[in-house]
Amino acid sequence: YFRLYLTVFLYVSAMLIGLTLKEVNMSKPSIAHVMNEFMAFGELLDDAYWEASSIEHKDFIYDIISLFSQEVAELNKLSIQDHHYPYEFITEGIRRAISKVTSLEHELGNIVQRTHTLTDMKEVLSNVLAILEGQAEY
Repeated sequence: YFRLYLTVFLYVSAMLIGLTLKEVNMSKPSIAHVMNEFMAFGELLDDAYWEASSIEHKDFIYDIISLFSQEVAELNKLSIQDHHYPYEFITEGIRRAISKVTSLEHELGNIVQRTHTLTDMKEVLSNVLAILEGQAEY
């Protein structure tokens, strides 16, 4: 209960002095949370790749898949005992992925045609972007 009280107190205090929730950013996501989000994103990217109707879209999606695959491979090398620690970028490729993922968000309706994949991708994509943008600030 104390943690919940503290979170609410900090949020309300920040709102009173005019800070946004993004500026407060009380905690970084854990490695375990990021791995789950990145793996779910990877599965959806794989679906989107096979559903893509043009070579340009397939190339675009494959580029993102390869950048995230490198990061997930490095995260998988970490001990399971370390998964509670805050996530930080490991590979240089994941830093470059931010602009690609942002572009994917803007062009999602044109690139992903299947409704099921599109709906699932929107939710996971917003989580992945929040993780990437949060890391870019540090």
